[in-house]
This record gives sequence, structure tokens and C-alpha cells, in this order.
Amino acid sequence: MSEPLLVVAGEASGDRAAAGVIAHLSGVRAFGMGGAALATTGADLVCDLRETTAMGLGEVVPRALRIAHGAMSILRATRARKPRAALLVNYTEFNARLAPRLHRDGVRVLWYGAPQIWAWRGDRARTLRPHVDRMAVILPFEEALWRKAGVDAHYVGHPVREITMLERGVARQALGLTPYAAAIAILPGSRPHEVRKLLQPMLEAYEPVRFDRASVDGRVILAPSLDAKTRCYAKALAESYGVPCVDVDGGASAASILPAFDAALCASGTASLEAALAGCIPIIVYRVGIATELAARFLLETEHVALPNVLLGKGAFTELLQREVQPKRIGEALARALRLRPKLLAECAAVDRILGPQHTPSVEVANMLVPWLSREAAVRV
Repeated sequence: MSEPLLVVAGEASGDRAAAGVIAHLSGVRAFGMGGAALATTGADLVCDLRETTAMGLGEVVPRALRIAHGAMSILRATRARKPRAALLVNYTEFNARLAPRLHRDGVRVLWYGAPQIWAWRGDRARTLRPHVDRMAVILPFEEALWRKAGVDAHYVGHPVREITMLERGVARQALGLTPYAAAIAILPGSRPHEVRKLLQPMLEAYEPVRFDRASVDGRVILAPSLDAKTRCYAKALAESYGVPCVDVDGGASAASILPAFDAALCASGTASLEAALAGCIPIIVYRVGIATELAARFLLETEHVALPNVLLGKGAFTELLQREVQPKRIGEALARALRLRPKLLAECAAVDRILGPQHTPSVEVANMLVPWLSREAAVRV
């Protein structure tokens, strides 16, 4: 009988990364939390990640209840199916609470996509160490940090490396963009609350840039992890500004079409790294609630929040956070990115070199799991 494997991915990027691993495993039945990408692998989703994301402002308590319900569903399924191993992908706060319970029940834990202890709350390495058997880290400098804390950490490369990006002309044709006009991607985030906080100021910023230049085209790109209510909101808002929306299908990634664009307004997260690697200059825009802001100001240990800037060790790409999230500021940063694009493309190339091409993360993570599973488990390459 094939071996059950628990998989927990609570975010769109983690869902895609987990799906890549499962696609390389044979003789394994995956179950747990994920989204459209994991579902395409045949994994049994006892909890859909969209059920644990906030659907709008003022819904913190309902979201907390959904998260608690998701955790209970996972633990019930774990007790019933008795997996030997668990693949926990990103989703730090949730998985940090889950890992000790799994470990106590004899489940081996592989964490893929380490908590960002270099950015804030470095003490998490110490608290997680007894409950994580192995850590698959996705940024080059993270391996040494976790090993210093006594965790068996291995750099496997970043999952974005496994996304096939379309050639610029092909991507433009697929999106109905003209061959030569500057094109702007608007990426308001993979979580509903991000879209509701960021999409309108992004659109307001894009509008004068479009009218000030001879030819600029744009698209709002909607992540597959967004619920129907948020998608309707985003489409209606984008339509009011005359900007078409692009729905990313199923478990796909917007990164595949980003080479079509010259610059991107994007929420902080994986999208900024995807944009940089696609040669699409990222302008990072992010806003959180006042309580989260105060906590971040107290705990943050890094000068930069955008992954391309973190890798470069400098603020090569504009970051507009909190009170800086104003249409005028965003529009100025966008116009500057278009004007300085040749220079900024060199910074994109530097990010590419730092990550390196030598890893295939999904295969490396799959190989880490196989020894913990049954004799039927194997890696498909």
C-alpha cells in the first residue's frame, strides 16, 4: 500500500512549491492543506487554503476560526491516516504550532521554505529545532543561519527557478499587448486583505503614468488563491479604471507571463522576486494594520523587506510601505522604474546570479522525504 504523506501549504506560493514536490513522488498518497496546485497532483485536501484567508477588512475573528477549524481537520486526518512524514511549506505561524504536535506523535517533519529568522524573531530557530527533523531552505544565506542554531538545514534553491517563463514576445501576444509599448503588471497580492488594501492605490498610481506617456498598457493579475468574492471586487475595481484583469489558472504562477512586462507594482512577497527574475522591474508596495506595523517596527531586524533587495543587500528596487502607500508616490516610482529600466535590468541579472541555477528544489526535497517513507516511495525525475 502506498504511504500517506501529510502536506501543509497555506499560501499560493507554498501550494505551488508543494505540488512540485508531490509531482516527483511515486508510491505516495498526499493529504492535508493546499490549493489548486496541490489538487492537480491528486492530493486529498482536507482543508483548502482559501478557507483560511481573510475575505476582507474586519474579518479577523472569522478568519481565526477558519484557521482553527483547518488545524483541527488536519490533526483529525493525521490521527486517522498515520503518516510517517509531513511536508510543511512556509505558512510559518500555522506550521510552527503544528510541528510540535506532529513530532510528538512520531511524524517526521520536513520544513520547506524556512521562517525568515534573518528578518525578525530570530529566536524561532531555537524553539523550532526540537520539532523539525530537516529544513529545506530556499535562500542561499539561510543554510548557515539554521545550521548555527542546530537545525539540519540544506539549501535546495528557490522554487521560482522551476517556473517556465514565456519568451517576451510570446507572453505579450498571449496577453494581447502591443509589441513595443511599455507594459505594467499590477500584482496586488495572493491574499484577499492585500488586494483590498493595495489594488486601488496601485490603479490610481498607474492611471497618470498611462496618460503621461505616449503608449503604456497594463494588466491586473489575479492570483488563483483568491476567493470568488475578492475576485469580483478586483475585477469591478479594475474595470472602473479601464484596466483588464488576467486570471491565473489553477495552480499556475503569474511568473510565467511576467517577461511580457517592463515593470510591476507588486505586493511584498514572492512576486517581487519572480518579477526581478523575469526582467520586470518590481516596485514593492505593502500596507498592514497598525498593530502589525507596531510589532514589525519592534521586531524587524533587516533594512529591506523585498526579497530582491534582501539578496542584493541594498535597496535597488523601490519599497513603499505603510504611509508611503500613496498613489502619487507609487506613480513616481513607476515612472522612474520605466525611465531607468536599462540600469535596473542589471540589478535583476545580479539577483539571478545570486540564486544560482544549479538546484532543482522539488526533486531535492522529494529525495529528502523518500527515506522516511515506505519501500514503495520513489522519486520521479
